[in-house]
Amino acid sequence: MIEKNISHTPHADDGRKPRSDGEQSRERLLHSAIRLFAEQGYAKTSTRELAQAAGTNAAAISYYFGDKAGLYRAAFAQQSANPQDNIALYEQPHFTLRQSLEGFYAQLLAPMQQGEIARDCMRLWCREMLEPTGLWAREIDQNIRPEHEALTRVLARHLGAPDDSDDMHRLAFSIASLALQHMVGAEVLHTLRPQLLETPRAIDTWLARMTDYALAMADVERQRLALSPSTAQRQAEGQA
Repeated sequence: MIEKNISHTPHADDGRKPRSDGEQSRERLLHSAIRLFAEQGYAKTSTRELAQAAGTNAAAISYYFGDKAGLYRAAFAQQSANPQDNIALYEQPHFTLRQSLEGFYAQLLAPMQQGEIARDCMRLWCREMLEPTGLWAREIDQNIRPEHEALTRVLARHLGAPDDSDDMHRLAFSIASLALQHMVGAEVLHTLRPQLLETPRAIDTWLARMTDYALAMADVERQRLALSPSTAQRQAEGQA
């Protein structure tokens, strides 16, 4: 699996002095790799193609990323962030539910400010799901799982429900799906209604609307819990 092959990839900052245009060359390689890997998959994309697309040579891939597997890992991780940094944007004890949801959507939608590169990254993630190399499973376990569980804790705290209940997980998945549909369906959205994505202000409008929609979903769940016999029983037990 690629995951095993790329765990020891050297970096350009390991003591070797980069060329004056080193950062630009690295970025060209990375962006070309995101596009080609997304279009063709890892196995069908050669180092020669990657180098030609970036206007450089195969030696640059070794220099900056170690090998093709290292370049693939860097391309796949382009849109990833430290999950704890993301969680800190929405799991704060003093936040209102609105503030928490705003923070949650802010970190999910941030990559969309990057335009075409963000769409290429999403295509690469979809390719990885269809042709797994091991990186997608690791992404779920190390990044998606802790962020999802943090959202369920936030929702449970504000709705007065157990944070590991199916209800809270179901609500968390539903709230996240508003942004995920936007991300996965960005190409459709761009074709049908491009003005909804064209500017940072347009993305900010999405964030505000999604927060309103998510609050409405949470309110429906709050009402459902209030009518639930199990909720009434828990409240009675707590008052006894």
